[in-house]
Amino acid sequence: MTVVGALLRDETPATLPECRQAIDRVDAALATLLERRAELAGIVQRLKPVGGFAGRDLGRERDVVARMAVRAPALGESRLSAIMNAVIEAGLHLAEERSGR
Repeated sequence: MTVVGALLRDETPATLPECRQAIDRVDAALATLLERRAELAGIVQRLKPVGGFAGRDLGRERDVVARMAVRAPALGESRLSAIMNAVIEAGLHLAEERSGR
């Protein structure tokens, strides 16, 4: 319920505690989504001819960021690029750890 509420509920908290609670709900949703993304990225790494950091597709990554910027225009491509680089690298590190490299 926390995750779905954070994604669907448009909140306007009026106090500091309410704002922090809303942020906590969004953080919980982010954690769930990031875990799911990392799992999917791990599957991709096993399917690609060249996995891991060597197999990164920078063109695809730029396209992903551009599509995300449409949904998050206030963040813009530059900030989203930094965020997604961290997300992608965390997923790649996890995939490497799991594969025993």
